[in-house]
Amino acid sequence: MSIALVIPDRKLEQLQQKLQQQLPGVDIQIWPDIHQPEAVDFAVVWRQPAQSLATFSNLKALQSFGAGVDSILCDSSLPDVPLARIVDPDLTKSMLNYLHGVLLHYQLRFDQFALQQQTQQWKARSPRKIQQLCVLGLGELGKAAVMYFQQLGFQLCGWSATAKQIAGVHCYAGEAEFAQAVAEADLVICLLPLTAHTENLLNDQRLSQFKPGAILVNVARGAIVDDLALLQHLDNGQLSAACLDVFRTEPLPAEHPFWQHKAIKLTPHISAVTNADTAVLQIAENYQRVQAGLPMLNLVDKQRGY
Repeated sequence: MSIALVIPDRKLEQLQQKLQQQLPGVDIQIWPDIHQPEAVDFAVVWRQPAQSLATFSNLKALQSFGAGVDSILCDSSLPDVPLARIVDPDLTKSMLNYLHGVLLHYQLRFDQFALQQQTQQWKARSPRKIQQLCVLGLGELGKAAVMYFQQLGFQLCGWSATAKQIAGVHCYAGEAEFAQAVAEADLVICLLPLTAHTENLLNDQRLSQFKPGAILVNVARGAIVDDLALLQHLDNGQLSAACLDVFRTEPLPAEHPFWQHKAIKLTPHISAVTNADTAVLQIAENYQRVQAGLPMLNLVDKQRGY
């Protein structure tokens, strides 16, 4: 039995070595150089090409190399075997640090002062009044963000597709309650999973339901936001700013208008990066569980997409 690492466009030798230390005696191969595909019964995947798993005739399970699985589930040739994802406490900490930094960036008006610097304007301004936050998506990261900012004294509400309960927080759910969720939010944080139901969720209609002058922060997936609608609502003042860490196409194409828009802050998908050491431990444990006939930890519901 062996493990295949199907993670294109990355140097995987270090990951291979770390896994080998955890699983001595297990053959760990890096795709596409798989010398015995019939021996592969466990594959670690991330943005795998279509049909890349087709030759693994004895595959028992799949392990995502990250927290998200949309890039895996979009493969129509995906084998019908269990899929697990990484749940990393360091990833949550990284996300919270990023979000707090973004909030301070806008609260202290660093975005406006950067524009003033370009034209040599000296104009002091008091901090922005950012008090009400709305978190879209109340999964593990969303719930952590709600609780984190609640402890810092901000007013929080959340929205998700299905009803959730978080102590002291008004949690909205479903299409009918979306407008209520975002109506009073000074800053909206998107932490939704990308599914068939959330693609283009933040379109013209829903962005128009935001509080005038609100700020959007998207650290989920680029395809949740309608790019053209976002540009229109920034231009007409419905939104005052947007911070984007994720995009439909990554890297962001050079011709994309996001690059030059004065109200958009871009970062290259760095809000939460998988910690290789933590991931290796979870991968090794799930591999051992599969060999023992036990269910993997952090299983994904493929129908729901997360």
